[in-house]
Amino acid sequence: MKFLAEEFDIAVIGAGHAGIEAGLAAARLGCKTGVFTINMDAVGNCPCNPSIGGTAKGHLVREIDALGGEMGKAADDCFLQSRMLNKGKGPAVHSLRAQIDRRAYSARMKHTLELQKNLELRQAEITELEKDSDGMWVLTTRLEAQYRSKAVILATGTYLGGKIYVGEVSYESGPDGMFPAKYLPDSLEKMGMSIRRFKTGTPARVLRSSIDFSELEEQSGDDPIVPFSYDTTDPGENKVKCYVSWTNENTKKVILDNISRSPMYSGKIEGIGPRYCPSIEDKIVRFSDKPRHQLFIEPCGLDTEEMYIQGMSSSLPEDVQLDFYHTIKGLEHCTVMRPAYAIEYYCADPVQMNRTLEFREFPGLYGAGQFNGSSGYEEAAAQGLVAGVNAALKIQGKEPMILDRASSYIGTLVDDLVTKGCNDPYRMMTSRSEYRLILRQDNADVRLTPTGRRIGLIGDDRWDRFQGKLERINNELERVRTTVISPSEEINSILRERNTSEIKTGVRLADLIKRPELNYEVLTTVDKTRNETDRNVLEQVEIEIKYEGYIKRQLIIIDQVRRLESKLLPDDIDYSTIDGLRLEAREKLNKVRPESIGQASRISGVSPADISVLIIYLSAMKNR
Repeated sequence: MKFLAEEFDIAVIGAGHAGIEAGLAAARLGCKTGVFTINMDAVGNCPCNPSIGGTAKGHLVREIDALGGEMGKAADDCFLQSRMLNKGKGPAVHSLRAQIDRRAYSARMKHTLELQKNLELRQAEITELEKDSDGMWVLTTRLEAQYRSKAVILATGTYLGGKIYVGEVSYESGPDGMFPAKYLPDSLEKMGMSIRRFKTGTPARVLRSSIDFSELEEQSGDDPIVPFSYDTTDPGENKVKCYVSWTNENTKKVILDNISRSPMYSGKIEGIGPRYCPSIEDKIVRFSDKPRHQLFIEPCGLDTEEMYIQGMSSSLPEDVQLDFYHTIKGLEHCTVMRPAYAIEYYCADPVQMNRTLEFREFPGLYGAGQFNGSSGYEEAAAQGLVAGVNAALKIQGKEPMILDRASSYIGTLVDDLVTKGCNDPYRMMTSRSEYRLILRQDNADVRLTPTGRRIGLIGDDRWDRFQGKLERINNELERVRTTVISPSEEINSILRERNTSEIKTGVRLADLIKRPELNYEVLTTVDKTRNETDRNVLEQVEIEIKYEGYIKRQLIIIDQVRRLESKLLPDDIDYSTIDGLRLEAREKLNKVRPESIGQASRISGVSPADISVLIIYLSAMKNR
């Protein structure tokens, strides 16, 4: 018999990376929040790669932290090895990545939820979602308990209608052998929500003692370590090594000889898989000209002997997996503890949502994470934060938090999803941002901490430290722009060694730092007035000086684009009645319902000519 168990301001369905950030943000902003998970032991689980960050993903974690989120702090607390990726390239693509202890991370996040004021964590499978007569959402559990809530955030990950595939075998399941959310998809479809099937996969885990490490290339962490969180003052030390190996022609032969047994190629899997994180069989088929593919062998934690084989996800049968793993150097005699698998699940079409991640047709209902068609822990956490903040702000009658593309990778992620949609699991990459020189990971706090303060997630101590950092950056910029280095044998010797021209008159320190061959470190002995020692401050000052011209040009472009973003489109426009719009543009505009001319211009199928028609239409409306 159904019974009313409790009422919440905000209910979050799912306690993965999206659900955690959504629940914490809502509770910290003062809303009574309930977070529901199918299994308490799966809170903050990392069912795929035991790592946080990576190319572009590290930017997202830094931005989450700058806004007052939790992922960066937890990653710093639980990391095993930390590395800055792409250090040989420009600062726009430098990205932090940390190997983490997946069980410690899960326990850390679960305990954080348990301790959070205004938040209740519940183990329950939500089977039905509907609105009652007074506009409250009603969530029904499998045990027939009912919870009423003003707002609901769907953060179901890969549990929603989850189905596992390993070769010819398939069965209903969530990740890591958990129960799936079996009944909720029917309820969502009954409401009229558009959902579809996506697919992702994970590699095998193998026994550490069965690996021949003498055959593998070692990969060490960085020293010094750069933390994710701006609150972390002592990040600690690297505790483990990771390793690199490669597939070979024998691996390729085993896979191709058995490709017909892959559910991807036999037609058993209906869901669309990730384009930028393909399975090993997909790599072998799509890139048949490549003689080998790189893979990384990484520990899952300090208190386990499981090693993760990154780059080798598969849905081939278990016997085939054993055969192809045994062809790889260092893994010839490995013991597979958990076989690789593919998982298919339901997710929503994100173009049904606006930039707060609220469904336009279902007020008070939000989506976040893989439910929105994205992939990755970091993408999920970013969306969870956006959904949790905006659900809380709406309940409190406050202005929403809208992050635009020029402000952050989070803004780019959300805008891409709700404006362009996705035909396969969306993955954040630095190439997706047209403003990546501005949106660096080193300046995430400068860009977003004021927003976190405004919405209420940045406390006084953090704000005071941030203000102090800004002051030191400005002071150091002023110093290097006014300090003059006189010609001397010492400075000219440095310049000759670096193959750059000598100086014959006094030169500003900033002009020397601007030279590609020079930097702060090289000029240490001749820079007699420097007192600043914070490497974060020095890094931002050096980047600001070296890329000053490029940054100024990008800021001009951002200003021009924001003018288009300020031209708002009314919610009730019927685009099919606007003369001059092409048929495809009318269909796409009516589907996406853009909030501004700027957003309309990014919709696939809407041409510059269509944008001109919309601008004329808006002007005519104002004149009337």
